Amino acid sequence: MKSEQFTIFGDKEKQGAYLLFIELQKPVQIAFGSFRRGTPVPLAAGCYIYLGSALASRPGYEPLARRLIRHASRSGSSRPHPILNDLLRLLQQLDLACPATLPPVEKKLHWHIDYLLDRPETSIFHIAIFRSPDRLEAAMAAWLEECPETSSPAARLGAQDTRNSTHLLHCSDPENLLARLRTFIPSVLPDCGGHFP
Repeated sequence: MKSEQFTIFGDKEKQGAYLLFIELQKPVQIAFGSFRRGTPVPLAAGCYIYLGSALASRPGYEPLARRLIRHASRSGSSRPHPILNDLLRLLQQLDLACPATLPPVEKKLHWHIDYLLDRPETSIFHIAIFRSPDRLEAAMAAWLEECPETSSPAARLGAQDTRNSTHLLHCSDPENLLARLRTFIPSVLPDCGGHFP
């Protein structure tokens, strides 16, 4: 498992938020389901970040693990993202998932991000995990949209459950953004020092 593939904040919860860092190898045009009535959105090659959350407090439920495993899988017989095996090991190591938590048997495209992650030109190369019961998405989305490293390919893309934010952003400098993130997170999630397994 490569330590640079993951950044983890917090250490108790099995729910929380996350950022996927995605490499798109070549320019594409993608119809994100019913987003903009199915009109394809042009995406340049490069790095994209996706902000998501997985919150549920049911005993024995593993919302973060299930959501991240789903993202690292692809539909049909397509190969999963290369990060999947390391992700599974990490989730078990951090007690975020039990060995029985497996990738979905048949992934159906539903969320905006599914349509990007299902493409063979994409690869998840880093995941930042925020273990917390708090709803962090609004504050994080506002912060991300203000970062000089980010730009929006389409307003509200990736944010089906919100009204005023965008959760899928182009990122010109992922390393610098991660450095900024380590400074920003304590302001919304106190006492959750980051670590890198």
